[in-house]
Amino acid sequence: MADWPAVSRTERTDIIVRRILVITAVASLALAALATATVAVGAYLLRDLGPLPPRYSGPPLPREAVVSEMTSILAAEGITVQREPSGGMRTCHERLSGRHAPETADAAVEAAFARARSDHGWRDGPDLGERTLTLTKGNWTVMSSLMGEQASGQPAPVFMVLTCVDEGDAATAPTAPSASAPALTPAPASS
Repeated sequence: MADWPAVSRTERTDIIVRRILVITAVASLALAALATATVAVGAYLLRDLGPLPPRYSGPPLPREAVVSEMTSILAAEGITVQREPSGGMRTCHERLSGRHAPETADAAVEAAFARARSDHGWRDGPDLGERTLTLTKGNWTVMSSLMGEQASGQPAPVFMVLTCVDEGDAATAPTAPSASAPALTPAPASS
């Protein structure tokens, strides 16, 4: 036993234990800082920002009003369209189709979209490509594709798809105030 001095072994063990304690303390502080940062970032991301903004502005437009407005805009440019039956599609989806002279079909559709923007308050919709025109108004989006060159002699097809954002609002939105509906007046305040 004289070969193994107890003092040096204890000092070596103390140094190893101290190193382990220091490493554990530093790792604990690092994990605590990481946890604090995670909670702070999570709280920032999950803060209450209030209600979501509406997906469209203004009152919902009734389906019949939108279809008749787009039909009259196209008719003003010489394009006669007919409303196609839904055929099991959502109630908030309409399709107008017709035919026009092939040499002026694209120009007439572009003019109709310009008229809708300038005279009827429609705005440019999302960009869906070079040959696709889109407009939005209220809860409705209108889309039409330009056909390009067509075989001469055959009328060019004209298609317009109308889609609304919230079919519940569009289906129940009134077209005009009812004459028989009583006027709503606030109740007198009681003191």
